[in-house]
Parts: sequence; C-alpha cells; structure tokens
Amino acid sequence: MNKGMITTVAILGYGRFGRAMADRLLEQGCKVVAYDPVAEVPAEIRVANMASTVAAADLVVLAMPISQIRPSLIKLRPTLRPNQIVMDVGSVKSGPAAWMEEILGDVIPWVATHPLFGPVSLARGERPLRVVVCPNRQHPRMVQEVESFLWEMGFDVSSLDPEQHDREMAASHALAFFVAKGFIDANLLLDSEFAPPSVRAIRQTLESVQADAGQLFGTLHRDNPYAGEMRAKLLASLMATDDALREPMGEGDDGGSSGHYEGLHIVEASPIPPQLLLARDLIDEIDTELMQLLARRAELSMRAARAKAEVGKGVRDPKRETDLLHRRRAIADSYGLDPDAVEAVFQSILNFSRRHQSEHLDELS
Repeated sequence: MNKGMITTVAILGYGRFGRAMADRLLEQGCKVVAYDPVAEVPAEIRVANMASTVAAADLVVLAMPISQIRPSLIKLRPTLRPNQIVMDVGSVKSGPAAWMEEILGDVIPWVATHPLFGPVSLARGERPLRVVVCPNRQHPRMVQEVESFLWEMGFDVSSLDPEQHDREMAASHALAFFVAKGFIDANLLLDSEFAPPSVRAIRQTLESVQADAGQLFGTLHRDNPYAGEMRAKLLASLMATDDALREPMGEGDDGGSSGHYEGLHIVEASPIPPQLLLARDLIDEIDTELMQLLARRAELSMRAARAKAEVGKGVRDPKRETDLLHRRRAIADSYGLDPDAVEAVFQSILNFSRRHQSEHLDELS
C-alpha cells in the first residue's frame, strides 16, 4: 500500500470508542464500514458480518475488547490481504502486538496503537488528542503509513515499544483507575461544597473514570502484565502510612515533624536548580526558533505547491520525499544523531507540510 492511500476504514467493534472513532473518521471524509454482533450500528455503515466488513477496507481497526482480539484475528486471517493494514486500539499493547505478530506475521501488515483519549475527550473537543503507535520491525513502512494517516486526522502521534507502553500505563492510567475505583466503591465522591482546589482536582478524575467504559478497568489491570506490581507498590505504601497513623503519639511528638513520625510528612517538591532553570529557558528559546523555522518552511512549501499546481502536478512528490529523508539521515549521522529518530522528526515535518497545504487548497485553485 502506498502512503496516503487509506480511504476506507473497517471498524470491528462498535462500542463507545468504536462509535466515537467512526464519527471522527466520517467527519474527516473517510469511508467507514462497521460490524458488531451486539451493539447497534447505523444502517448506513453497517455490514452483515466480519468478513464482509473487511473485504474492501484499506485499514481494519480492531476496536473490540482485548479478550476478543486473538480469536477475531484467527477468524479474519484467511480473508485478509497483504495490501491491507490491521490496527488495534487497545489500552494494553504487549498482548495484542504479540498476537498480531503470531497470526499475521510478515504477510499481513499490522500496527499496534493506543489512542490516549476516549469518547468523552472527543465530545469535549479536548486537545491534544494523542495516539501511541508502537514500532514494528516487520512492517516499518506501514507504521509510517498509519502515523501519517493519524496525523492527517488531527492526532498527535508518539512512539513507544509495547512493553514500555504497558509499564507507563501501569504506573499512570491503571493506578489512576485503581485509586478512583476505591473512592467510588466506598462512596467517597469528594463532592462537598467546601472541598479545596486540590480535592476538586481528584473529583474531576473520579468523574472522568466514571464516564469511561466499564470494561476498561478490568482491561487495564488484568491484561497489563505490570499493573499488579504497581498496585502492590502503592498498597504497601498506603498500608505503611496507615499503620504509622494508628500508632499512639509519644510525649513530645509533634505529629510528623521529627522522630518516628517523620515518615508521615508528604515530601515537598525539591527546589529547581538554577542550572536546570537556565537549560529550560534556553530550550524554550530554541523551540521558539524551531517554530519560526517551521512557519518559514510552511510558507515555502505553499510556494512549491502553487508552482506544482500551475503545471498540473499533485501536491505530493514521493521520490522527492524519499530523497529528502535519505539526505537528512546522512546529515544526522554526521552530527552523531540517531538517523532513525531524525527521519521520524522529518517524517512528522512532511506530514505537517502536507496538512498545511491541504488546509489552504483554496489558495491554489
């Protein structure tokens, strides 16, 4: 499949996220078909069965519970073709990535992704909408294809290995849901009118967790191989604090400033070293310069697009882009930089230029 050729998307699973994803794709002008054996799918995009749904799709999105991914892949495998891409959107990545590698292998392109937002974020118009895309040594070109497609859809794309992703989610997403469930199940909703700002912030977390799909909690903890370790670490700390709070105070103890009770203090944030502040200021200056250069590059890309339009050429020039990336890799190597990382940066810049040109097509007509 050539870059920019994703026009028809099949969504397997029409739960809350699948429905929200379909709406987003339709808004962006994609052709969407969907199948779900249980959920109600609108007639205009509904297809009778799984095999028919993926038949004409460029991109097949697995928006089903993680427990259904492997059996669905086995069922789909005979109907999939090498010019299609299979993409999962689960909140855990190590399992789905391993299953796609096992079942689809080198023959059927596959990409593991995790949108770091849900239906509520889409409905609220929150920005940025970030998506993690996992590297894939079997299908690196298709990873770039999906990254470009997601960028053009208005999503910010980040790259993480499946295991690194799951560790990050276990220490953040899963733990946030774990703590929130404790508050919710204990009916401690922190909704007092006298709650200070710090408590209101936790209350917002509880509301966000309650608005997410109910099955997500189980997925985050049962399917993530690192979630148990993070829960144990948190619980051990909480139990130690609870034990310390239950011990009687001795004469002269001030409840936490010294002696045995010192451990009851919440550690305050360390002051930021001056060297770090200076480094951050310089980085901010460089980022501003990069923005200015991007603005200049965008202006020049529009000039190039106008020139191509005058002679009837399309906006994209795949050979030019390939040559550009090869040259940037060589320059990166001469500076001692990782060529793969630099290529990813310039791939994002190319995506940005294409998107900028597309948003100003009226100027070219």
